[in-house]
Amino acid sequence: MLEKKITVNNTTGIHARPATKLTTTASKFQSEVQIEYAGRVVNVKSIMGVMSLGVPGGAEVIVRVTGVDEEETLVEMLKLFEDNFGE
Repeated sequence: MLEKKITVNNTTGIHARPATKLTTTASKFQSEVQIEYAGRVVNVKSIMGVMSLGVPGGAEVIVRVTGVDEEETLVEMLKLFEDNFGE
């Protein structure tokens, strides 16, 4: 299991577009991907789960990856956050 704490730098937080990008990217990998925010943990492959977190801009989340391709998966997930989800 790998995990990384990261700040959501996108000023609008994780709304529909970023949630879609997170879900689409996570679904490309075999590993299980979770995001933890405010004590809640959701499966990133579930767009409804990601949206239900209501993560605002500036918030810190923990991205947790478990599985055979966890290193590659974590790198790709973190790229989305670092690139502000392409927005």
